[in-house]
Amino acid sequence: MISRTALRATRTALTSPRAVLSVILVAATLASAGCTRPAPEAATQQYFDPYEARNRKIHNFNKGLDKAVLRPVGVAYATVVPEEFATLVTNFGENLATPADVVNDVLQFRLKDAFVNTVRFTMNSTIGLGGLIDAATLWGIPARDTDFGETLYVWGVPEGAYMELPIRGPSTERDTAGRIVDFFTNPLGYVLDSPEKSYGTQARVVSAIGYRGRYADTVDSVLYDSADSYAQSRSIYLQRRHYQLGDIAATSQAEDAYTDPYGAPAASNTYDDPYGDPYAE
Repeated sequence: MISRTALRATRTALTSPRAVLSVILVAATLASAGCTRPAPEAATQQYFDPYEARNRKIHNFNKGLDKAVLRPVGVAYATVVPEEFATLVTNFGENLATPADVVNDVLQFRLKDAFVNTVRFTMNSTIGLGGLIDAATLWGIPARDTDFGETLYVWGVPEGAYMELPIRGPSTERDTAGRIVDFFTNPLGYVLDSPEKSYGTQARVVSAIGYRGRYADTVDSVLYDSADSYAQSRSIYLQRRHYQLGDIAATSQAEDAYTDPYGAPAASNTYDDPYGDPYAE
């Protein structure tokens, strides 16, 4: 059973395997050295996007993939699959990702968050029927999501240039390095056998497809109704990411504005202009 094995993995979540620690240290070093820094004369630019020409080509590829595959599959999924069942899939995938949150919490020296996420994982894996039900939230213990990109931010690694990744969409050099390391930070990947170790990833992929379908109108307004969908996606992603990291004042109006066209969009599709220079230290 996944839940029993997962619970055993939770007890080791605070101590990463030696191989994982090596990957983390190497990634942090490479990210710190490799993140492109804007020249002083570019300090007044709204965005630091030296790879814009290449990024736009990848953006056009992503739009073509979305139009041909992701959107129709997502809409079909959202139409056929009841929302209640889709929620179970989302809960399952997010629960199996929680041990990675615990590892990142520790690396960020946020021990309270590490404890809360450990409690959440334990509750959801037991009384939450293996994570299908978000029992912890029902008991007033909300999720405290994080990732290695945020860990690099806490460690002082600069954001670097804006990037658009094939399939994954908007990112930055720092977050791209973080996404690579995120493949190795979940302790479950070292204790679960195949195919169980892939269940969480599969559930999150299915969940993302479902989000694409359920929020089709909002995503379409960014990708297909914007005068410049690349600039719009870039603006929205960077605002949303900076807000997550605490770089932007947390106002209710601002919170409604952050919609990631490659993730789970918010209900609102009103987008504000960027808040000054998002790359200012």
